[in-house]
Amino acid sequence: MSQTHFEIFRRHGAKGGWTLHEIVSARQTALDMATALMVAKEATGVKVVKETYNEASGEYQTLKIFEDGHNQMKVEPVVEDAPHALPCFKPDDLYSYHARATIARLLRDYLARQKLTVTELIHRADALEKFEATGTQYQHAIQKVAVAQASSTSMPVAQIVKNLNELVTNAIHRVYRDARKDIFPKAVAGQFGALASKLAAAGDGRYLFNGALAQHLAATNGWDQKLAHLLALMDEAPVDEKPRALLLSAVDALIAEILNGSAALHDLMGARENLGDALLALVDLFIGQHSSGVQDSGIEKLAERFARDELPEARSAVANRIIAELKSVKRLTQGPVVEELQRLRAVANKLVMAQGKYLAHEDILAVFTLRSRRLINHEAINAHLDGAATPEEKVERLLMVEENIIGQENKRNLGAFVMPIVTSAAFETQFLQGKAPPTSRLARLTALQGRVRRSAFQDIQRREICEILDMFACQIEVQAKLFETIDTRSPAPADKVVALLNLFIGQLVTEGNMAARARQMILACLSRQGFLTAYAAQLPREKDGAAPDAAAAMALLTDLLQKAGITAETGLSAIAA
Repeated sequence: MSQTHFEIFRRHGAKGGWTLHEIVSARQTALDMATALMVAKEATGVKVVKETYNEASGEYQTLKIFEDGHNQMKVEPVVEDAPHALPCFKPDDLYSYHARATIARLLRDYLARQKLTVTELIHRADALEKFEATGTQYQHAIQKVAVAQASSTSMPVAQIVKNLNELVTNAIHRVYRDARKDIFPKAVAGQFGALASKLAAAGDGRYLFNGALAQHLAATNGWDQKLAHLLALMDEAPVDEKPRALLLSAVDALIAEILNGSAALHDLMGARENLGDALLALVDLFIGQHSSGVQDSGIEKLAERFARDELPEARSAVANRIIAELKSVKRLTQGPVVEELQRLRAVANKLVMAQGKYLAHEDILAVFTLRSRRLINHEAINAHLDGAATPEEKVERLLMVEENIIGQENKRNLGAFVMPIVTSAAFETQFLQGKAPPTSRLARLTALQGRVRRSAFQDIQRREICEILDMFACQIEVQAKLFETIDTRSPAPADKVVALLNLFIGQLVTEGNMAARARQMILACLSRQGFLTAYAAQLPREKDGAAPDAAAAMALLTDLLQKAGITAETGLSAIAA
């Protein structure tokens, strides 16, 4: 007995069991024999079973490839009026975009192992024969579709399975029949342009052209070689619109199928240390800047095509892969949250260059908001804060997170982690009883408040945090008698203003009550008689030794006042008074 044979079974009567009628080695002979039994009314039902010997297990794998019979299932009238449950109605439907996408999803692992695209599988008789021999995998794919369709119809799953089996069987038989008759053109590199011109006007031109492409790729070794072969064919595209569109769209669809497969893409891009590195390389490929280090490799040539904005379907496949990977729960790095955020920012910066007709700005925002949300949870934040030496460092770490995430809800959730820290006894002790000089503590509080004010925390959160920091700054100022010392040691109004302005320039004044008190003191000094003359006198002399005039002194003073948050109009009004 050969490795593969076909068994014909027949049934007599409505409830009769199956009996073996014949065993043959040719598929078509078995199908013809089963059909003849029905035509001659020698059976009420027939089926053909393909048996393939598996040398590894020493067993035969069984697959039913044909069934027919006069006994129909009893179906209620209501069910008969229900919409058809099949996603496809005729063999040609299996070649549509959505059908091929479904096949790719159902057979992802099998296609990856065989290094096949869906288009190759459904156009090559040898590939289909090998797939049919898997038996279980073939039937599981049918059953998955049937169960999914049964959820939206009242038709029984068994009936859907039967209909799907018939549909797929007819499609497979069509390929077998066309292969035997040499329907698919045989072409080599350099002949596909002419072939596209010949088939462009034919009704089944796309089917035949894809069959020729599938045969051409059968001898390739690996995904990169397959990709290189397809890209080389693009140079053969005819000038005429229809043949050119046929060739380029067929090649584009095949490359998109390759890139849609995670195994193929991993093989083409090479191993990466983590998902973050892989995403950066993928974005580089998308924008046409990928460098694999292998000259004339398929992936290098693909990047060149992307840089010229060619292969729209393939670029869409890469864009979809980028979005899918960002939506996944897998970490970009296995290191601390800081590394995760740095890698996320690096990917975001590159994606800003990539947004356009293939990557919508809204989709990019949505996926980064989702990715950010996964970092704003107690487990991740506590791990990020673990090891921080002081409460101040904890706040700084949280502010670093805020600068690298997006989404108002994410910012609000993060703000909830900041409030307990700045209101804690440890934070108060660090700043009010710390050993560092008062000016050093004021500088740190002012820097923290500046980052909070620039943040996108919720308005009420931002205001509350800033008020708390300002409260501590005011208490430090009182303890150190900072304003009192300036008032005592600088009796002249001009000297007092300069000292107070230096506090603002040195970023030692927090916004709020402390800044308000300092500004009131400055405005009080500005209103003193003779202030501007005294201020100009203490300024550095000009090159010729002359003192700066009133206009120059006023210009310099106005600039310094604006740095202290006092407008030129307010300053001039105070001086005039």
